[in-house]
Amino acid sequence: MKIAMIGTGYVGLVSGVCVSDFGHEVICVDKNAEKVAMLERGEVPIYEPGLDELMAKNVQAGRLSFTQDLGAAVAEADAVFIAVGTPTRRGDGHADLTFVYAAAKEIAASLTGYTVVVTKSTVPVGTNREVGRIIKETAPEADFDVASNPEFLREGAAIDDFMRPDRVVVGLESERAKEVMSDIYRPLFLRDFPVVYTDLESAEVIKYAANAFLATKITFINEMAMLCERVGADIKSVSKGIGLDGRIGNKFLHAGPGYGGSCFPKDTRALARIGQEHAAPLQITETVIKVNEEIKRRMVEKLSDLCDGTFNGKTVAVLGATFKPNTDDMREAPSLTIIPALVGGGAKVRVVDPQGRREGEAMLPGVEWVEDAYQAAQDADALVLLTEWNEFRALDLERLSGIMKTARMADLRNVYAGPDVTKAGFETYVSVGR
Repeated sequence: MKIAMIGTGYVGLVSGVCVSDFGHEVICVDKNAEKVAMLERGEVPIYEPGLDELMAKNVQAGRLSFTQDLGAAVAEADAVFIAVGTPTRRGDGHADLTFVYAAAKEIAASLTGYTVVVTKSTVPVGTNREVGRIIKETAPEADFDVASNPEFLREGAAIDDFMRPDRVVVGLESERAKEVMSDIYRPLFLRDFPVVYTDLESAEVIKYAANAFLATKITFINEMAMLCERVGADIKSVSKGIGLDGRIGNKFLHAGPGYGGSCFPKDTRALARIGQEHAAPLQITETVIKVNEEIKRRMVEKLSDLCDGTFNGKTVAVLGATFKPNTDDMREAPSLTIIPALVGGGAKVRVVDPQGRREGEAMLPGVEWVEDAYQAAQDADALVLLTEWNEFRALDLERLSGIMKTARMADLRNVYAGPDVTKAGFETYVSVGR
C-alpha cells in the first residue's frame, strides 16, 4: 500500500519507518526543509535506539522517502496519517489542534480516489469527526473515511512497541476503512498481536485513559514512597509486594522524582480539560496532576536538606537531565524543576547526560555540561542521580566519594543500595521511599 505520513516528529517518524518495514511504500512529509534534508542524508533528528539503522534499511529498499510536497504524497496515497504535534494550549490546558486541522485542510485539497485519513496524533474526543467535517467542507466530492489510530510508543523502546504491541487500536465507521487498516497492520495480525476495532470516540478516549492510568500508578507509588519515609518502610518492598498481585501488576511502580516527558503531563491536562468541558470532572486525574508537581518540589526540599539547608555556594553534580533514559526528550522532565531550583539557590551545577545536552543547554541556563560522572563530581558538595541511564548504574562509588569535596548522594531513582554507598565512603545517602 502507499502511505503518506504527515509530520516527522517522534510519532510520525517512528511510525513511518516501522510501517515501511512492514513492506508498504511510505512517504514522510514535513514542512521543515532543514529536517527533510537531514532525513534524506540519513540523519535522524531525534534519539531513539535502532531508528537510524531501520530507517536506512527501508530507504535503501526503496520503501521509505521524505518530502516537503504534501500534495504529491497525498495524491498517491491509499492512507494518509496525521502525526503532527498537539501541544498543550497556552492558558487552558487543552490540546492545541491547530496543526491537526491545518493538515486536514491541506490533505483535503489533494485527495484523489478513495483514501483513509488516519489521525495518529493524540487528540481530544470529537477531533476525528471535526477532521472529517473539514475535509468534506474543503473538498465536497472527496471519497474518504476518517480513522483514529492512537499510538502507544514508549520513548527509548518505540520500535519494539510498534513491532510487538500490546494492542493496536483503530476507531472507524466503515468496512472499506477497516479493510485498508487491516491491510496496513496485517503483519501484526498474522503474528497474533491484538487489533481492537472500535468507534472513533472510544479510540480517542482509550489513548487518554491509558496515559492517565499509568500516570496515576506512578503518582500513587510516589505518594507511598513519602509515607514509607515517614514510617520507616521500604518502598521497593512495598512495590514488589503489591506488584505481584496480578490485578495490579509490577509496571510503573518505581518511585522517583515524578513523571515527565511528552505524553503524561500533556495528556493528563488535556483529559482533565475534556472532563470539565463535558460536565464530567475527572477528579482523580486532576489530583494526579497536582500531586505530581508537588512531588517534584518535594525533591528540591530533599536536596536542600542534603545540602544543610542551603544551595548557596555549593557545587552540585547532577547525573541525568532527560525525563527517562534512552531518549533525548527534555519535555516536562523533573530536571526542569529541580535544576533551576539549585541554580536559583546559588549552587554551581554540573550536569552530565548521554543525550540531553542538545536540548538541555537552552532549557537549563546557568549550568555547566560535562562529559562524565567523575568530571561532574570533582570537588562537588553533593551528587544527585536524577535519570537512571545505564552509564550511571555501575559507577565506581569509591572513586566518586574520593574526588568529592563532601561525599553526599541523593539517589532519586533508587539505583543503589544505601549500605553499598556508605561503605564506599559517602557520608550521607538519601533515596526515595527508603
